[in-house]
Amino acid sequence: MTIRTLRDYGQHYRPRMACLKNVEVFVVEMQDPKSGVKGADQKLNVTIIPHVINGQDILAWIVTKMKVTTEEAQAFGTMLVAYGYIYPLQNHRKLVLVPDSTLYRFQTPYFWPVQKWPAEDIDYAIYLARRNIRKKGMLEPYEQQHYDNLHKWMNPKWDFIVMQATEQYKANKERKKPDRVVLDCQERAYWIVHRPPRRTHSAMDYGLDRLIDPNAEEVTGEYCNIFLTQALMRSAVKSSMSLTAFVKFVTTHHNHDPFLTTPVPSNPWITDSDEFWQLNSRSVDIPTKLSVERWVLSFWELISDPRGRVDFKLFLKKEHSAENMAFYEAAEEMRWGAASAIPEKSQFIFNTFLKPGAPRWINIDGRTMGLTVKGLVVPHRYVLDAAQTHIFLLMKKDTFYRYLKSPVHKDMQKRALVPAPHVFTDAQLEANVRNRNPGVSPILQWQQEEEEKAAAAVAARPIDVKAMVATNKLDRK
Repeated sequence: MTIRTLRDYGQHYRPRMACLKNVEVFVVEMQDPKSGVKGADQKLNVTIIPHVINGQDILAWIVTKMKVTTEEAQAFGTMLVAYGYIYPLQNHRKLVLVPDSTLYRFQTPYFWPVQKWPAEDIDYAIYLARRNIRKKGMLEPYEQQHYDNLHKWMNPKWDFIVMQATEQYKANKERKKPDRVVLDCQERAYWIVHRPPRRTHSAMDYGLDRLIDPNAEEVTGEYCNIFLTQALMRSAVKSSMSLTAFVKFVTTHHNHDPFLTTPVPSNPWITDSDEFWQLNSRSVDIPTKLSVERWVLSFWELISDPRGRVDFKLFLKKEHSAENMAFYEAAEEMRWGAASAIPEKSQFIFNTFLKPGAPRWINIDGRTMGLTVKGLVVPHRYVLDAAQTHIFLLMKKDTFYRYLKSPVHKDMQKRALVPAPHVFTDAQLEANVRNRNPGVSPILQWQQEEEEKAAAAVAARPIDVKAMVATNKLDRK
């Protein structure tokens, strides 16, 4: 991009800012009590919300004021909703002007796009923490995802964020209920524009303008040059190294890619034979030779395959180090499980793996152990990351290579199946279509997996030697 192009960009940006200012003047005119859109009090659930308008009145006013067609007026109204000048009261995630009785309200000027630029992550974290307190942990799925990410990124500041959210929550409780509801709707509408859910279009998603003050008189090429310089100052890998690594990966995984190599015994999507899925299912007793060969490629390939993980656990049990894999799985379950179960799971993990004298105590360095135990005082999803990474690297660099040389793996290589490829005639293919198997129900498969997990948890439970001795004495008597 040349300096001339940057200057042209600055010249192009000035009309855009003038357009935004004209939009704000237009929105102020829409709120005029005499000539603007007529609003009325509306009862929402059990609270009366003042100055509520509907989409039909907004559309009619824009058509009359701007002398445009209905389609153009609806497009302009949708732009006002997308930029946050007007927000829906009920379906807050639908940032579109619906020309019917859908209820809307004008956003307060404090939350207009140019007044708060850009939206800071720490402000969003305080808002989500306050909302989490008010909703008692029942956030919407996309809000919960943003909350977890911010909690991980801002973990050193999280005590300050929770303190600010608690103070704001207490101050907000002193307001009248209609004022609380209106303020909550305004804040939610602001953040749905600036932090939209995934796979949702946002009018605020653009790059260069986010680093530019919209209240400035003009935009020069210097600002754009700074942005492009910062964008280029990142670590990069030589293209030759990237291509070499890519070729090596493709060569290694060529035989395991069904798009590059014909699956054995046959492709179930073409022949309607489900034998391929049965041979590679989770609960198969003896895996195929191709699956066993894939376990050798990397430690991640081994534990990603449920059957390979079972074989690796058998080896760990014989080496008296099964607690490493048990801790890794417990940390994964805590990371991806329900938020309400985190305190209970963290206490179980501490008592089983980390507590001095624990029945399945894991061997990690003192610094990592200290940080992990200290973090479990106020547990969250990522509190076990350091200990889990330590155990993962220990198994990857040491245990994995001993497993490859062990009799357990060599015996599995000998027993692995080598299915013969199918050769179907046209008549047999038609018969396969007629006799197509609907497959195993996902619900039944999930129930079976839950039963297997429960049985594994019972088997992994520490043994109380004193209770066993007492039981044996009673049996003898």
